[in-house]
Amino acid sequence: MKFCVYGAGAIGGLLAAELALAGHEVCVIARGEHLRAIQAHGLKLLIDGSEKLARVAASDDPRSFGQQDFVLCTLKAHQAYESARSFAPLLGPETAVLTAMNGTGWLKTTLPVPSVTLNTGAYPWPMR
Repeated sequence: MKFCVYGAGAIGGLLAAELALAGHEVCVIARGEHLRAIQAHGLKLLIDGSEKLARVAASDDPRSFGQQDFVLCTLKAHQAYESARSFAPLLGPETAVLTAMNGTGWLKTTLPVPSVTLNTGAYPWPMR
C-alpha cells in the first residue's frame, strides 16, 4: 500500500517510520531543516533503548508523489486548514484520508471551547 504522511513531525514521523518498517511504500511531506534531515538520514525512532531506522521518500511538494492509497494528515489543526488544497495531487478516487492532529488552542480565539487536560501517562505532566 502507498501511504503519504503529510506533516512528518513527532506523530507523523512515528507513523511514517512504523509503516515503512512494516513494508509499506511511504512518503512524507515536510519542510525546512526537518525535510533535509529526513532526506539525508531517514527517520530514526528511539523507543525504550532500541533504535529503528526507516528510509522514506521526502519532499515539500505533494506533486512529487502522485496518488496514494492513504494520506495521513498529521499537521497541527491550524496548519491543516491552511494546507488542505495542497493535498489534491495525493488524492485519487479510492484514496482514504486519516487525520491525526493536535492543536485545538486556535479554536479558543473563535469558539467558546472549555479547557481540556490530557495525560496519557507517557508524560509526567498534564498536556493542555
